Amino acid sequence: MPWTRFETLLYALIFIATLFFACVTPPFQAPDENQHYMKALLLSEGRILTAQRNAMIGAELPRAAIALHDDHFPTGASSVPRLFDGAMLREAWRADTPHAEQRRFADFPNVANYAPTLYAPGALGLTVGNSLGLPRLGAFYSGRIANGLFALAMLGLALGLLPFGRNAMLGTALLPTFSYQSGSLSPDAVINGMGFLGLALALRIGFMGWTVRRGLALGLTAPLLALAKGVYLPLMAAGLRWPASRRDLRPLAMIAAMAGGALAFLLWMKLSGGSQALYHIASRKTGETVMTAPLGQQLAVILHDPMGYSRILAASVIERAPVYALQIIGRFGWNAILLPLLAYPLALLMLGGAMFSGSTMRFSLGQRLWWLAVVAGVALLIETAMYLTGTPLGADYIQGTQGRYFLPLLPLALMALMPAAPVRGARFLFAGAASLLLLIAAITVFDSFWVHGFITTDGMPPHQSLMRALLLPSPRW
Repeated sequence: MPWTRFETLLYALIFIATLFFACVTPPFQAPDENQHYMKALLLSEGRILTAQRNAMIGAELPRAAIALHDDHFPTGASSVPRLFDGAMLREAWRADTPHAEQRRFADFPNVANYAPTLYAPGALGLTVGNSLGLPRLGAFYSGRIANGLFALAMLGLALGLLPFGRNAMLGTALLPTFSYQSGSLSPDAVINGMGFLGLALALRIGFMGWTVRRGLALGLTAPLLALAKGVYLPLMAAGLRWPASRRDLRPLAMIAAMAGGALAFLLWMKLSGGSQALYHIASRKTGETVMTAPLGQQLAVILHDPMGYSRILAASVIERAPVYALQIIGRFGWNAILLPLLAYPLALLMLGGAMFSGSTMRFSLGQRLWWLAVVAGVALLIETAMYLTGTPLGADYIQGTQGRYFLPLLPLALMALMPAAPVRGARFLFAGAASLLLLIAAITVFDSFWVHGFITTDGMPPHQSLMRALLLPSPRW
C-alpha cells in the first residue's frame, strides 16, 4: 500500500520520539542497559563469544568503558532521589583518557549468550564513535542513536510490507515504551524490529501470494527472528492459510522457514557453548535474593506436573496483567518511573483509535480467531521461557516477565479486532491521543531524570494525593 500523509506524519512522530529518548535519557537508564553496552562493546571489537572466569561470565573490555557505568552512572537501588545534571556528563566526557589502554574483566551474565545479531546496530554506532575519536560517553550515545535508527528503519520496512492493518503496527510503535527502548542500547530495537518484520512478511505472503523474492526474504528473516528471540518465531504462523490448491505450497514454505529459524537458534546455542548463565534475582514473592533455576531441572518440574504448571501460569498472568499493561505503555528507567495515571487510559484510547481506523480488508471469524490463538500461544511461550530461565527452581510463580516483551504481539492482536472499514472520527482520536501521549512521556522523562529526580522502587509508588497521581509522573507523587 502507498503511504498516506496521515501514516507518514505518525511515523515522523515515532522518529522524533525515538531520537528524543536516545539523547535525553541518562546513560544506563534502560533495563539492563549496562550489560547490553558491554555486549555491544565486545562485538565492536570483533568478538562474539564470552568467557567464564570463576563465577563471572563476560569478557575483557576497556577499563574506561566499564568505569562509565561503575564510576559515573551506577544503577544500584537508592533510597534517596537520584538526579542527573550536565556536570555529570562533562566529568564522564573527560574521564576516560588516562585509562584508555587499560582493560579488565567485565561481568554481564544476563546477556552472555544473546546472539551477536542483536547488538550489530549498537556495535556499529560504538565503532563509529570510536573512529571519530569520541570519548566513551560520546561513543555510547552514538551507539544509542545507531540502535534507534535501525529500529526505525525496520519499522518502516515492516509498515511498507504490511498488506493491511498498518495503523495497528503504528499504534503499537506509538506507545512510549517502543521509542524509549529503541532509543537505548537495548536489543529490543532489533527484537521488536524483527518481530514486526517477520509478521509483516508472513502476512504479505499469506494474503498476496508467493514470489521468489518474498521466499528469499522469508528464508533470511526467520533465522534472524529466531536469533532475536526464539519465542517470537511462531508469530510468522499468522500468515498460514488453508491451501488454495494442491500447488499452493505457501503453508509448507512458511513452516519450513520457521523450522530453519529454530535450527539457526540451536546452532547458535551450540556455538556459544549452550550453557545457561544462572544469576541472582530478588524474589517478587518474598523479596529475598534467590538463584534462577537450571533449565533442565525446571523443565523436569513442568513435565512432572503439567496441570500444576498450568495453574501457576494462569495465576501469574492474572496477578501480573496490570503490571504488564503499565509497562507495555510506558514505565521508564529500570521500571521505576510511571507516567501520570491518566496517561494510561489515554493510551488505551489511542490503541482503540488505531484499531477502529480500519484494516481495509474483510476477514472471516475463523481467521480472526486464528490470529488471537497465535497471539495467546506466543504469550504463553514467553511466560514459559521466563519460568524456565528466570525463576527459582520449583517456584509457584513466574519471575522476570516484563510488559515490553509483548510489544511484537500487539499489532496482530489489534488486527484480529479491526473492522474492515474505518469508524468515523477514529483517525482523529488515534492521532490526537498519540501526540498527547508522547508529549506527556517526553515531559515525564525529562522532569524525572533532570529536574526532580526519582527513587528506584518496585511496584506502585506511594502517593499523598490522588490528583497528583493522576496528573503528575510518579516521582512527584
